[in-house]
Order: sequence, then C-alpha cells, then structure tokens
Amino acid sequence: MQLLIKILVCFFAGIGAGLGTGFAGMSAAAVISPMLITFLGMPAYEAVGIALASDVLASAVSAYTYGKNKNLDIKNGLVMMVTVLLFTMIGSYVSSLVPNTTMGSFSVFMTLLLGIKFIVRPVMTTKEAMAAVSARKRIIQSVICGCLIGFICGFVGAGGGMMMLLILTSVLGYELKTAVGTSVFIMAFTAFTGALSHFAIGGAPDMLILIMCVLFTLLWARIAARFANKASAITLNRVTGVILALLGSVILAVNL
Repeated sequence: MQLLIKILVCFFAGIGAGLGTGFAGMSAAAVISPMLITFLGMPAYEAVGIALASDVLASAVSAYTYGKNKNLDIKNGLVMMVTVLLFTMIGSYVSSLVPNTTMGSFSVFMTLLLGIKFIVRPVMTTKEAMAAVSARKRIIQSVICGCLIGFICGFVGAGGGMMMLLILTSVLGYELKTAVGTSVFIMAFTAFTGALSHFAIGGAPDMLILIMCVLFTLLWARIAARFANKASAITLNRVTGVILALLGSVILAVNL
C-alpha cells in the first residue's frame, strides 16, 4: 500500500511538473516539492533536491525539442544563465542576513497569475519583431534581467522558471515558443547545479522516488514540448495559461 501511494504521488507530480516544464519552462520544484512534502511526509530539503534532479533531464529534453524547431536563443540564454547563477548566490547570501524574508507562496501565486495573464493577454510577438532588436541591446538586456531574476530567486528561494518566462516575454519581447525554449535551456543548468548542491549537503535521497519522479517528469515534458512546438501561437498561449492556472490553484490548495 505504501509503495502504491509513492507511485501515485510521483506519477501525478511528474505529470504536473512535466507539463509545466514542456509548455511553460516552469521549474519542476514548484510542483514536485509540495506534493512529496505533503503526501509522503518527505523533509523539505530532500524533496527540493529530488524536484531539481527531475528538472534536469526534463528541461534538457524540452530545450532540445525547442532548439530542433528553431525556438531557442542559445547565445543570450548562456549570458543570462551565467548572471542568474551568480546573482542567485548573492541573493541567497543577502537573504540569510535578513530575518523573516521567506516568501514560500511567491512561486505559487506567480504561477497562477502568469497563467491568467497568458489567457487574458496572450503573447503574440513574432520572430521578425524579435530579430529587429540589435544584438548588443539584447545582450545588455540579458545581463540586466539575469541579475534581477537570479537575485529574486536567491532571495525568495523560488520562482526561477516563472520569473524567466515573465521577463523574456514581457521585458525582452520574446516570442512565446522562443521564450519557453530559452527558459528550459537555462533551467537545465541551474537545476543541475541546485540538485548537486542539495545532494552534496543533504546526502543521497530516496532512490526509488527520485527515479520515478525523473522518469515521469521527463515523459510528460517530452510530450508537452512536442505539442507546444507544433501548436499555433494563440493555442500555445491558451494551453500554457490554463496549465499554469490549474497548477497554481492545485499547489495553492495542497499548501493550504
């Protein structure tokens, strides 16, 4: 019975995390962590480590799918990734010096609000409009936004994927598919770094749960990414919005 519960929790966590990653570049930690903590009574640190590990392959496979369909900005993605990683550490350090700064529900509310935003005001930017921005201006924007995303994620402790998607579409003016592709590309590296540090500090996790979460998340992320790259812009906006709104509502209910 205990094994069956573990399988079901990991399966449904993998569905939510995989769809969120493949469609919206969302971090698996936002879905998997609260489910493992709530339904399996897992320590939060171990749950986050497993969620980040699940994110690595799912994000990498999603990034490959988006890249194969020419919906990935590798050059600016690498620039942003470096600044995100650096300022995440800075934000985390600053957060440790300031009492009572935890905002555990930040990523949950952000997921819900971003989902509603995509339904009400879809991102209809074209690749032609993206190409009109000069390379120098794009790199400067990537550096500044990477610093902002990294610091907020380090200070708050959550919301990396959602912050990136919001900044890429609303501030940098990315077309939605390219924004998601670039987001999962960055997330693959940040999740790998986070998972290694969690396992190095907290020790080896429950291997059965880890393997199930990785496989289920990978499967659904692959399915979502393939569908997303074939969908029209308006369809992708609506599907992404509905999935984010549903995940945000479910995670909020789980947390409460």
